[in-house]
Amino acid sequence: MAEALISALFVKEYKNMIIFLFGQDSYRSRQKLNEILDHYKETHKSGLNLNFFDCEEEKITIYDLKDKLRQASMFQEKRLIVIANLFADNDFKESLLKETKSLVDSKDVIVIYEGNDVRKGDVLFKFLKKNAQTQEFELLSGQNLKSWIKKELEKRNGTIDDNALLSLIDCVGNDLWRMANEIQKLVNFKKNKIITTADIKTMVKPKIETDIFKTIDAIGQKNKKQALSLLHQHIENGDSPVYLLSMIGYQFRNLLVVKDLMEKANPYNLIVKKSGLHPFVVKKSYSQSGQFTLPELKRIYRKIFQVDFDVKTGKMEQEMALDILVATI
Repeated sequence: MAEALISALFVKEYKNMIIFLFGQDSYRSRQKLNEILDHYKETHKSGLNLNFFDCEEEKITIYDLKDKLRQASMFQEKRLIVIANLFADNDFKESLLKETKSLVDSKDVIVIYEGNDVRKGDVLFKFLKKNAQTQEFELLSGQNLKSWIKKELEKRNGTIDDNALLSLIDCVGNDLWRMANEIQKLVNFKKNKIITTADIKTMVKPKIETDIFKTIDAIGQKNKKQALSLLHQHIENGDSPVYLLSMIGYQFRNLLVVKDLMEKANPYNLIVKKSGLHPFVVKKSYSQSGQFTLPELKRIYRKIFQVDFDVKTGKMEQEMALDILVATI
């Protein structure tokens, strides 16, 4: 019922509404939030009555919110106010609890999006459960997880055999942020061919080791000596050079996406939304991207693509390819 109402959100005759999106599966809850935002922008082209507050990225006061609620909506459009990660700011949360009548009586649409765990005994949580259209995103498992993976593959024109699907789930579990990244890597690797168990063994690790991020950090900081040392440690520990190359490519793609959005003067909260990346990945890439210009990142990404192609076509030995790549970045 709640999902149907949320989907019908911006029908012209629809009255005010509070929407509460939460749950352990932050990937799908973020997708739902993006769907609401996209629907609003498509329906209300001006975008002047869309307000986005992220309590993790900026200090919000109750006066900021009340000011928006008091303002007359331009062009007689329905206003959309999004408050993200509200439960991370205790001061704002406590202030909001004193203004619950204003929320309920508002003629605007207010979306409370929580990307972190929420204590269900919390007073504000109980208020939202009672007064908002709520949608909880629980972690997927079993057939639901299999169906989600197959749908994501179909969106990217990819297919997978049943045994490979089970192997992929064994390696990644129900972390959909990582699963989406692994799916994209596999689709790029197979290029319209069926993904097999052998592909999973080659491309997907049971867990992403912390050390691989240290390697990416060293490359991002242009510390070639340390990057090469760490890469060879991975290889000695049995990590596939193809996997390492895919991880390097993944991180530089993130840097390129974030840097491009930064160059277009997007504020941080919009970079998180527009990039489609996990907030943790955006935060990491945002700080790293300052070490490169946009043309540099484009050149490096083209280089990674060329090295990847040379490895897959047998023109270059895998381990040597990594050394050459790091040396030329």
